[in-house]
Amino acid sequence: MASTSSSALTISSSSTLVDTKAPRQSAASSPQCVTLPTHPPPPVQSQKRPWKSTAYCRKVARNVMAMATGEAPAEVAATELPEFIKSIQEAWDKVEDKYAVSSLGVAAIVALWGSSGLISAIDRLPLIPGVLEVVGIGYSGWFAYKNLVFKPDREALIKKIKETYSEIIGSS
Repeated sequence: MASTSSSALTISSSSTLVDTKAPRQSAASSPQCVTLPTHPPPPVQSQKRPWKSTAYCRKVARNVMAMATGEAPAEVAATELPEFIKSIQEAWDKVEDKYAVSSLGVAAIVALWGSSGLISAIDRLPLIPGVLEVVGIGYSGWFAYKNLVFKPDREALIKKIKETYSEIIGSS
């Protein structure tokens, strides 16, 4: 068998590559040494909250835009509100009894929290979740058979959905 010789390269503590077969010379005058540039480590970004860096970048962009136009940053932010927020603000301004609406909102949150606790308590009982699952599957099958299988039934269901939609939203 023929033996092959290979030149081994090592990295010294001074971040230079050194050829081990070459005679030892100073690192600065040796043609076999290569100095690697040192860069600062990349910034650590949290993968759990990518929206945080995005929000920060938007804030910086708004401030740069404000400085370029000569406006205050608050004025720039006020003009960039989405239509959804504007409609909510207009609806809130039209409300006469804000205390009652706020109380109803808090009551709804408490009811939602209580109902989720009740559902989780029922879910921990033996046999009840399985029975409720079978009931749900049975009702879904019955609904599909009654309303979705045959064309006249589908058309009647679509008509009823459109009528209900127009009653809630209004004619458009």
